[in-house]
Amino acid sequence: MTRIAVLGPGAVGGLLAAALARAQQEVVLVGRPGSVEAVSGAGLEVQSPRFGTFRTRVRAHEALDVTGDVLVVAVKAPALAAALDRVTGTPAAVVPLLNGVEHVAVLGERFGERVVPGVIRVQAHRDGPARVVHRAPFVEVTLAEPGCPALEAALAAAGVDVGRDGDGVDVLWGKLTRLAALALATAAADAPLGEVRDDARAVCAEVATVARAEGAGLDAAGIADELDGLPDAASSSLRADVAAGAPHELDAIAGAVQRAAARHGLATPCTDRLAAAVAARALA
Repeated sequence: MTRIAVLGPGAVGGLLAAALARAQQEVVLVGRPGSVEAVSGAGLEVQSPRFGTFRTRVRAHEALDVTGDVLVVAVKAPALAAALDRVTGTPAAVVPLLNGVEHVAVLGERFGERVVPGVIRVQAHRDGPARVVHRAPFVEVTLAEPGCPALEAALAAAGVDVGRDGDGVDVLWGKLTRLAALALATAAADAPLGEVRDDARAVCAEVATVARAEGAGLDAAGIADELDGLPDAASSSLRADVAAGAPHELDAIAGAVQRAAARHGLATPCTDRLAAAVAARALA
């Protein structure tokens, strides 16, 4: 059985690690001292409409040699560089589940072709250092071809939906198109989606255009329909992070879109306006 090393015991990493541990898959968490101490002492508690409420023991370390492991990178984008200092060795595969697109190049500089781009669709937050609240019944990991069979099998055994969808450009820009629309609209206004749907639609159209220029083959109309189908109460972690004064992923989301747009000479006026508003709120 291949060991799954999860870098980052936050909402995403904690949920996946707890689900894997409960399914008796070999998993280990890597994180900062406070998180490692909390997880090692009390275990991880999960409250979930999909998995139920449970507590499970998960091995956790501040640093780890990941040679031969599948390394799942589940930190937030601003923490990536510092988090990578916690791992050494040569993993069998590296699967990042971060927001944005530019982290793949950063990981590729260190791990080369071992990097398998991936995204996760989940609504969860960390409620304390060793407790994850999974707010909606879905949790789906999508990997670029050729995938990572060892991780896919482990996640499927743990009850996580797993799929593949084209190359890394398709996978990453598909999620970023959805995410940027929801995150920028809700975070700029500090309001739920129902109050800012027009802005979300405008960002979705702009990012889809940038994504196509980057070579992504995505269904822009389908993504817009998905946004229209979200409930009025839908929100984003970017909105929550900015409101809490916590580290946020504005640059990984909006900045990545703006830099790609500049490369192709494309205008993104709504994205620019909302990104500026979010930045101003973060400084307030």
